[in-house]
Amino acid sequence: MNVDTETGPAAGVPPEQVARAARLVRQGRTYSLAATRFPGMPLFPGHPPFQVLNYRTPRGIRVTGAQPWGPLNDAGLGYMAEYVMATSHSGAHIDALAHMTVGPDHHWYGGGNADEHLGDFGPTYGSAERIPPFFTRGVLLDVAGHRGIPCLPKGSPVDAAELEAIAASAGVSVGRWDVVLIRTGYMGLWPDAERMVAHKTPGPDISAARWLLDRGVVATGTDTETYEVQPAPDPGVPSNPQPVHTLLLIENGIHLMESLDLEALARDRVHEFLFVALPLKIRGATGSMIDPLAVI
Repeated sequence: MNVDTETGPAAGVPPEQVARAARLVRQGRTYSLAATRFPGMPLFPGHPPFQVLNYRTPRGIRVTGAQPWGPLNDAGLGYMAEYVMATSHSGAHIDALAHMTVGPDHHWYGGGNADEHLGDFGPTYGSAERIPPFFTRGVLLDVAGHRGIPCLPKGSPVDAAELEAIAASAGVSVGRWDVVLIRTGYMGLWPDAERMVAHKTPGPDISAARWLLDRGVVATGTDTETYEVQPAPDPGVPSNPQPVHTLLLIENGIHLMESLDLEALARDRVHEFLFVALPLKIRGATGSMIDPLAVI
């Protein structure tokens, strides 16, 4: 196995594409594409809860007589430190190529499989330490805005024809090395869990995934926890509950991002921008929390 199959197409963005993306910045305005993470935040069912727990506090240092700097501390210096315990798939995040598996051998992109490459501390091949940084052209396709509604209905699919129509209406094209972000309006309900449940989960269907793949994108993201529409309207044979993840992530190494906050971009009708995201290089993790930026 080599670096190319362990990192996927996103690692191959050429220098000239980086330079072209940088030239998209004309106003110097930035948009954060991540909402605040907090204990009790809505998450995909089955993920462990997000927790922030105190480990060291000023009063704790004094009460226990701890001396982290040694005995000289007449000023009463203290500090606070914490455990953050969470899945890497909390809030805005990107999937590592080893996140999803398929088949009786539980394989993932590039030839990784559970028997050979899954240890006690996570996957040893294609984990988050191999996710490259992203500095490339970004495109927003605002499905909810195109339909004239605040948020897509529960289980509403977004197909290739609709993505094509939205791009044409916005006057943007989608091409090789791009990152395409698809807005359903779901994060406009954040963090009202009850309202969000009532809209779970619209998103791209398999035809939209093929459309993105044909255009050579290196990553794509939505504002939902599952990226793709759920339940899958066309699970195929044998049935697959997430055929879009299978096609893009497992078979083609196209990174997927979820729970992105795209509301401000849509409000300001920003459709083309410099996209920046710097995943954490954590060995054995199956994804990375990110705070991506759109810059215009």
